[in-house]
Amino acid sequence: MRSFSNLWYWIALAVVWSTTSHWVLGVPYDMVLRARRQGGQAQQDLEDMVRITTNRLLYILKMTGPVLLAFTCFVLAALGVMAFYYYVEIAQALFLLAFPMSIVGGLSFYTASQISHDMIRGEALQKRLASHRIVTQGIGMLSIFVTAMYGMYQNMSLGALGQ
Repeated sequence: MRSFSNLWYWIALAVVWSTTSHWVLGVPYDMVLRARRQGGQAQQDLEDMVRITTNRLLYILKMTGPVLLAFTCFVLAALGVMAFYYYVEIAQALFLLAFPMSIVGGLSFYTASQISHDMIRGEALQKRLASHRIVTQGIGMLSIFVTAMYGMYQNMSLGALGQ
């Protein structure tokens, strides 16, 4: 259960953040770039995809919002206690992956509600998705940095003990 010295954990971390920054609100970011370059049908396709995914996210929020929030908080609290009170390394690794992803999830719900409420279309939609992606990438970079620093600290401190 030595998560931070396992290559698969670091590959999974990279894949999770790469995928998260590529799929903005469930829409591949290359659709945003194509809509920006070509306009017309590409822009209409982007708006349709965003409408479908925002409606889906808002439906999930409407139907299961409080339950989803409670479950997420419970899981994060349980992982946090196991990770930093009982020092379970796999819980530490999962917490350092799940906590920032929950922030991105909340940001996605917020962005979806903003797009739906303000009926954002056209170039404003492209800019909103681009800014959402930049914030997601910032969260990802900070998360990877913190995880790498903590993982190196764990590997050096536990490696010195011979465990």
